[in-house]
Amino acid sequence: MKRLVNKVAIITGAASGMGETTARVFAREGAAVIITDVQEQAIKDLVADIQGEYGDVALGIVHDIADERSWTKVIQEVVAKFGKIDILVNNAAIGGKDWKYEDASLEEWQKVMKVNAEGAFLGICAVVPYMKKNDISSIVNINTLGVHVAGEGIAGISYSASKGAVDALTRAMASRLGKYNIRVNSVSPGPILTPMAKQYSSDAKLAEIASFNPLGRMGDPLDVAHTTLFLASDEVKFITGAEILVDGGFKIHKPL
Repeated sequence: MKRLVNKVAIITGAASGMGETTARVFAREGAAVIITDVQEQAIKDLVADIQGEYGDVALGIVHDIADERSWTKVIQEVVAKFGKIDILVNNAAIGGKDWKYEDASLEEWQKVMKVNAEGAFLGICAVVPYMKKNDISSIVNINTLGVHVAGEGIAGISYSASKGAVDALTRAMASRLGKYNIRVNSVSPGPILTPMAKQYSSDAKLAEIASFNPLGRMGDPLDVAHTTLFLASDEVKFITGAEILVDGGFKIHKPL
């Protein structure tokens, strides 16, 4: 049986990488998927693919997650088309340079914090009024292993800090939204082979990072998508405020 039948899910940053894979998995499992991103053509291509396979179950919206007005537009379009919102996956994020302390840039720090931390906060605030109308709802924040493990090539300083804020936000919102039967959890990927990973790390560094996993390899976006599906589904009605590491055992193994 499909696990997200009659569910409506907003997935940010869904035009590529882990977000794209998650959108495809959710559609396969019966959900209507709202694909938001800043990559307009990639959105159109993915919506066409999903609709070609599953019918009129995908909606694509160009969306700046750090802009409150953009969130208002997304919510209005989703409710107009599907009538409700059951799931939010806060996946969209930008990376930061892995600069040394001496080269710290306040401008970059503020940009990364605004998109990654404020974007997740705005998303939760935008969907909660509609999720309160449901019997059960789920918010999944995509976080990072970089919150727990520091090291060159793992994550930029500003990126790790912004995701640390998302980590705390997850627990705080889980505590406050439980009375509405809205669950808030997070997934923290480790070394996953995505376009962003390739952009910010060399092949040699990615291979080195993978070598420190007990499993000895990079993860696949499907590993993250299936974990996100688990948390989004009604199968886990009694899990909230939790974090699931999808890191191949990196955290428990030898650090860089």
